[in-house]
Amino acid sequence: MKIHVGNLAYNVTDEDLRDLFASYGEVASANVIKERPSGQSKGFGFVEMPNNSEADKAMKGLNGTRLKEHAIKLSQAKPPSKRPVRGFRH
Repeated sequence: MKIHVGNLAYNVTDEDLRDLFASYGEVASANVIKERPSGQSKGFGFVEMPNNSEADKAMKGLNGTRLKEHAIKLSQAKPPSKRPVRGFRH
């Protein structure tokens, strides 16, 4: 299950997310989303946990808890929507 983690402090790292969720089970990936030009955090990220039961427990146990002074908000990530094609078309 892919979990959206919102309201992250700007100094939270991928490792911080991985460590936080690892106490609930296996973490396949943990990524803080960053601005391309500056590398600054956008204030949210995603954690992927292969076991749905562990992911559910993590969401219930961690939603609203504080990570680096911010109360994080968790929800199941939705699949990305299709974006319109940009640029010149022939």
